[in-house]
Amino acid sequence: MRPSARALAALAAARPDGGRPVGAQVLAALAAARPAAARALAGAQALAALAVATRLARGRRRLPPLAPAPPLPGLTVSVVIPARDEERRIGPCLEAVMADPAVTEVVVVDDESADGTAALAASYGARVVRGGPLPSGWVGKQWALDQGLREARGEVVVTLDADARPRPGLVGALTAALDRHDLVSAGPRFVCDGLAEQALHASFLATLVYRFGPIGPPSPPAPRRVVVNGQCLAFRRDRMLRADGFARVRGHMTDDVALARTLASGGWSVGFLDAGDLLEVDMHESAGEVWREWGRSLPLADVTSPAWRAADLAVVWLTAALPVLRLAAGRPTRLDLALLAVRALLTGALRGSYARPGPGVALSILLDPATAARLTYATLRPVRAWRGRAYPARPVPPAGGDRPGPPSRSAAR
Repeated sequence: MRPSARALAALAAARPDGGRPVGAQVLAALAAARPAAARALAGAQALAALAVATRLARGRRRLPPLAPAPPLPGLTVSVVIPARDEERRIGPCLEAVMADPAVTEVVVVDDESADGTAALAASYGARVVRGGPLPSGWVGKQWALDQGLREARGEVVVTLDADARPRPGLVGALTAALDRHDLVSAGPRFVCDGLAEQALHASFLATLVYRFGPIGPPSPPAPRRVVVNGQCLAFRRDRMLRADGFARVRGHMTDDVALARTLASGGWSVGFLDAGDLLEVDMHESAGEVWREWGRSLPLADVTSPAWRAADLAVVWLTAALPVLRLAAGRPTRLDLALLAVRALLTGALRGSYARPGPGVALSILLDPATAARLTYATLRPVRAWRGRAYPARPVPPAGGDRPGPPSRSAAR
């Protein structure tokens, strides 16, 4: 039975201890809790700011960027490009690697494309591998890379996405870096020409720096915090075959980071190096694509523990989104203003990450609250679909060493 208004009023006016009415006591408790909550929020923001400052400080000692290098005499290098419906984008990548004297062969794994990807790749002189049907438990890219790895003949394998635009000297630089690392990943410059596309992309990129620090860390992070760029990887073929790397991460949507963290846990040295002068990538065609496609993968949800996901989101909200929101409301704290100044400095540094930096990079700070909301949504509602394929809700573990049969290959050379 619902209490009447008179009963509620009587309860609020009651004086159980002979002192103030209950209602007054509740209001007083709420009033006292507000400063306590504000102090807790300020303390959490200060801790998050300290974490970001520590990560950014590592940038002063980061490893030097990759520089163009000539081919290593006698070394054979296979470039493997997984491709699914990439006829519109793969041409510039093929043109560049086919002309690189450091490349021994180019292998394009045609992952059941419905367009002319295979024919176009063959016309450039690449060896086309017709990918087999996707086995249960595999995500498409890992399956294509695994097939390409087993078809490759070079001592070193460099994997490139179809939207990569390598420049002369990249492959030589990657192979030289394998003297110091077991797995090398190259950080590119991004092609984002639209104002909104560039602003949103730069805001997303800033969250990666806040969570993991700048590219080229001077000392290797813990395996659980390793990050790489899957658009460009290099490794020695025999060692990757022994590790069975792609099969071990067969069910992950965040395939590149899953691979790097798995191998790092096994003792591999992973180098994530700046290659902005040697590599560009044209990932998206609009701000909408950035929002949908990059936004869904940036939380690294299927390779990060719940505790670290919560910590990463807290850092983004407290150090990037909250200062902008408070400034818009006209109530920034001194720490908010300091964080906004740091973010402005980072905006200047991020200009070097773009092939043609424009005003979108400077305006990216205004989108940080929206970016935080997108990362939160993608963390809570991860998407396991890509290129017309839907995958199980949870990654399927490797099945006792059983492997699908080899792919068929074409005679295209």
